[in-house]
Amino acid sequence: MSKVITYYFTPVSPWSYLGHDRLVAMAAKHDATLEPRLIDLGKVFPVSGGLPLPKRSPQRQAYRLVELARWRDALGMPINVPPKFAASSGDLATHWILAALEGGAAPALTLAGAVMRSRWAEEGDIADEATLAALARASGLDPQRLAARAAAPDVAARYEQQTQQAIDAGVFGAPWYVCEGEPFWGQDRLDFLARKLAK
Repeated sequence: MSKVITYYFTPVSPWSYLGHDRLVAMAAKHDATLEPRLIDLGKVFPVSGGLPLPKRSPQRQAYRLVELARWRDALGMPINVPPKFAASSGDLATHWILAALEGGAAPALTLAGAVMRSRWAEEGDIADEATLAALARASGLDPQRLAARAAAPDVAARYEQQTQQAIDAGVFGAPWYVCEGEPFWGQDRLDFLARKLAK
């Protein structure tokens, strides 16, 4: 039986972006099943002691930039900090990813990767429906269907539900992975997750 990884993330997290492709490849290598969960950090932070970026101290904001540059270089991944559309909400993109998830984890993960690359590496506005339609099309998905489903109340309700599931599970940041009850916070814990999968 393959192991299951519950994957809590948000497309507005640069750390989710930096870990996403590696996680997908790792799951494939170890024949693990990925269960994506989209979360609203704006609701997770207040109940977990976290702070949104603008409210963090100058020292923490400055060190975050150091770490992002460090990981950019270590992974050889392009990243713009801050991205051109840093103020854009990730809610619409999240709804599109949730809509894609109705067709299975694989299309949702493909679209999520494209959305995160657009925001963090390509200066795309993921709050713009035309941008999302182009990303969906390039991912082999039907943008009209996704747009219609993304606007549906039950998709918004699923976003709320998955956020609450994250809170109930003790999640306090993104990305967050859970495998066989063991939590792993951050893309820098992927090596520990790989060891768990290899056992």
